[in-house]
Amino acid sequence: MAAQKPQNIEQYKKWLRDKHDVFITDRSRNYYESVSNKICKDFTSSTLWNTLVNGLERIDQQYLLETKYHLFITDFRPEMKIKPFDSFLEKTFRKNIIQNPNWPVQPEGGWILPDNWYTRINDIVRTLFVVKYLDGVNFFADKLSALLSDHNLPSTVDFEAKEEGYYAAHLYTQYECEIPGEGWIIEKISGTIEIQITTQLQEVIRRLLHRYYEASRSEAKEGECELKWQWDYKSDEFATNYLGHILHYVEGMIMDIREKQEEAI
Repeated sequence: MAAQKPQNIEQYKKWLRDKHDVFITDRSRNYYESVSNKICKDFTSSTLWNTLVNGLERIDQQYLLETKYHLFITDFRPEMKIKPFDSFLEKTFRKNIIQNPNWPVQPEGGWILPDNWYTRINDIVRTLFVVKYLDGVNFFADKLSALLSDHNLPSTVDFEAKEEGYYAAHLYTQYECEIPGEGWIIEKISGTIEIQITTQLQEVIRRLLHRYYEASRSEAKEGECELKWQWDYKSDEFATNYLGHILHYVEGMIMDIREKQEEAI
């Protein structure tokens, strides 16, 4: 008899307990917060992070010389954020269950469980850089990749374009740090740091899209789905998601006009 697929986070917790002997308790939350805060502290106190933050004005000036426009909004400074435990656990739910095409068999790479999930979940610690123009996303991603290479750190860049109207670059790097292990014995892990890069316009729509996007991707759907949001013109998703696509198109038109003006000079 096939295993029953968890449909929500409470059923997922029961599945973790029954199948993997993993109990999600207050201790789980406290331990996660200790580990994630340690990863964040190690990264933000690193030479790499200080070099990046202190070099933003120089990068802005390089973009200004190339385009005659500033890259960042005035006095922009990035802020490192830690994924809340509930969001973290929900993401393991999506990876193990909802987005697992092999269910009830483990997903590619194996089950994401406490003994590996600090290295398998790639956005526990993350930050966001907001640039003014569409071409600034690629420009800054290149600068970041070069800086990481100078510090002998790997980097991968994913230019995301979702049907929900979400557009951003996600750059990932592996950063070695020491965390409290089980029994609070110090151990070394290679944690992933996520650096998002988006435009001012997309940051506005991202805030509007966020609650719809988070809710929809955490639903386990069985069988035929209801009317797709692309056809439900009265839905909030229809208006909000297509606004994301429209703004992306507008940003492309702004770049086209800007470049044509430069050619005419």
